[in-house]
Amino acid sequence: MDDHSTNNDSAGESVRPLISSDLATPIYGLFGLGILYTLYLAHEIVMPIILALMTSLLLSPLVKKAYVTWRIPRVVSSLVLVMLVLAGIVGITLAVATPALKWVEEVPQGISRLLVGESEIRRQIARVTESAKQVEKSVEELSETEQQQPTAVVLQTDSWRSQLMAKARNGIAGLALALALTYFLLVSGDRLTRNFVRQLPIDQRKTVLRITHDSQHQIARYLGVLGLSNLAVGTITGLISWGAGLPDPAVWGLVAGLARFIPYLGNILSISMLTIVSAVSLDELWMMVIAPLGFLGLTTLVGLFIEPWIHGFRMAINPVVIFVSIFFWGWLWGPVGVLLAVPLMTVIQVVLKQIPKLRPVYKVIAR
Repeated sequence: MDDHSTNNDSAGESVRPLISSDLATPIYGLFGLGILYTLYLAHEIVMPIILALMTSLLLSPLVKKAYVTWRIPRVVSSLVLVMLVLAGIVGITLAVATPALKWVEEVPQGISRLLVGESEIRRQIARVTESAKQVEKSVEELSETEQQQPTAVVLQTDSWRSQLMAKARNGIAGLALALALTYFLLVSGDRLTRNFVRQLPIDQRKTVLRITHDSQHQIARYLGVLGLSNLAVGTITGLISWGAGLPDPAVWGLVAGLARFIPYLGNILSISMLTIVSAVSLDELWMMVIAPLGFLGLTTLVGLFIEPWIHGFRMAINPVVIFVSIFFWGWLWGPVGVLLAVPLMTVIQVVLKQIPKLRPVYKVIAR
């Protein structure tokens, strides 16, 4: 009798869940918060790794095709593709950096001239400045009378140029790490994936391989179609800027095309940029609105016929989720997070769709 009860107790203990259902949700929540904190704290290491993974997913089909079709070794094709990516980044940076730095210095003065000019506001500011000079002179005379030497307080702050250079150095280091890791993933990533899949149960291997294949397919199609549409928008925007008489029209077309990789916010940024540059550079009101309205009409036309196909069929995610993800990843990782938000959501929706336990979440965020 005692042996039978003992066996029943041991059998009951063997099937008892390790985590109570009442505690499962809080523990999973804490685990999720821990992951987010780790992503935020280790962003200097995590961001290059994520960027390398996304780039390798995009370029891996090209490496495979080069090997299968022309028998080009992975080492050679991977090196060529990474060098092309590096050349594109350097070329875009050189094309945008010099005009951008010049306009960062000139735009505040131009806006001040535009808003103030020779109006009553400027005369009032001049009066306040003159009054401040008189007060300063009186204070200096009083200090000399009392024979007291004024104490000079010097606040040493880094200029925006030095801060920009520091961020540029960190960005270059992260970019170098991302490109190096991209190269190794292109060369040995498939072998690493196969070794990982072999360690999984047989019923899970197809799911992992399907997730990897679908992620490559979705990201390649999304970025490919979006890249072509943004190239067309950037080229036409440059022509519109040239026709309106804006300085450096090619730069504004390039920036407008690149900014459209950020859904919604990119268009707002481009319209604001073209409005400010037009207002500072041109004199007539009707000329100031040519570039902003032209870009608005162009991006609306492209959005009505191309972007619904991209986001609706290739990324079946609710626009609210996309918009929130842009802010979330931007808060977590800054400008790089904003650029990675949509590709990350592409991979996430593929994972959610392929795993049965996570499919309800996919149905919630779907369009």
